[in-house]
Amino acid sequence: MIFQSFKMALKAIAGNKMRSFLTILGVVIGVLAIVVLVAIGQGANSSVTASIEGMGTNLISATINARRMNPVTADGLYELAENDAIAYIAPLTSASGTVKAGSNTYDDGVVQGTAPGYEHIRNWTVAEGRFLTQPDIDNRSFVAVIGAEAASEMYGTTHAVGETFTLSGYTMTVIGVLATNGESASGSNDNQILIPYTLAQRLSNFTGISSFYVSAASSEQVTAAQAAVEAYLEKAFENYNTRSFGTQYSVYNQTEMLSTLSDTTATLSLMLGGIAGISLLVGGIAGISLLVGGIAGISLLVGGIGIMNIMLVSVSERTREIGIRKAIGAARGNILMQFLIEALAVSLMGGLLGLLLSVGLVQLLGPILDMTLTIPVNVAWMAIGFSVLIGVVFGLYPANKASKLKPIEALHYEG
Repeated sequence: MIFQSFKMALKAIAGNKMRSFLTILGVVIGVLAIVVLVAIGQGANSSVTASIEGMGTNLISATINARRMNPVTADGLYELAENDAIAYIAPLTSASGTVKAGSNTYDDGVVQGTAPGYEHIRNWTVAEGRFLTQPDIDNRSFVAVIGAEAASEMYGTTHAVGETFTLSGYTMTVIGVLATNGESASGSNDNQILIPYTLAQRLSNFTGISSFYVSAASSEQVTAAQAAVEAYLEKAFENYNTRSFGTQYSVYNQTEMLSTLSDTTATLSLMLGGIAGISLLVGGIAGISLLVGGIAGISLLVGGIGIMNIMLVSVSERTREIGIRKAIGAARGNILMQFLIEALAVSLMGGLLGLLLSVGLVQLLGPILDMTLTIPVNVAWMAIGFSVLIGVVFGLYPANKASKLKPIEALHYEG
């Protein structure tokens, strides 16, 4: 009986090809929106996670919020570095100024002051020349290590060791060029201009250390290293009145950042798919999918309305057929099932076609967005589930209307 109903449903759909196609198109667009949005959300999650992991899973960062009476000193950091759980430690100070190589002004460079060890903390490699050394720090030397992009933009080549540029009027000598490191969660790693942090303090007229990075000796010692950093900062700030000054510092490690990111992006992905799907129900009932569902919700709502429309037209066109079937013994349940199956067939075809097109679109968008995009299995099933739900919800009224037709009135219908 069900097989025969499916056969009749396909025949009815094929009898009005253009009308059926336009109806299915609404479901296709809705499924496309759900699947692609979730795929992009999860792709962004993977991309940012990879960027953070590329900075080193042993990384611990400390930010000093105090600007007056900052007790964090280089000597204190050197003492902290003697802890067995810590492999490297390096201060980081931002510096601003105009960078000019000859007549070429490089506006995209990020000038930062740091110290030896920072390259190990960030997993960076010096392709040519050398990194900063302790004598550079002690002497406030006018030297710099620059990224591969900065070298290319400033000199037209990455072979820039020995070249000079000016920073706020001071002549700087390039002593090293970093290998290409690409993007990270904090932005490009290849536009860096690293100078001794003591020189950066002098140029910015700020003698304090606003932040520093720590690399744990191993992934198993991250907790111990973070505890050592927090103990040092707590002792350094023990004379501060926190009620007056507020939180003076914050300490994070990469594991916490990854965990927070994963929770956030998982919620975002769920929200993207959930809102798109829930908006179908809300929109179908109250017509407010414009507020909660965006494009995906509107598409699903339009698809559902399209199915209801085509089924109502189908009921009107086949009124005499319904009358004949009832006259020869077809029960109300048979008629109800027939039209529900037709609505379900339309929505299911739309769901499957939408899923198929989503696979192609995801493959196309991956290289464009520079992400690895995949369609999770649960999202694919969710898309099919919503398309089935559309068929049932929006096909129920026309099917029920058809099943309630009285045989005599249906046979006399002239349409």
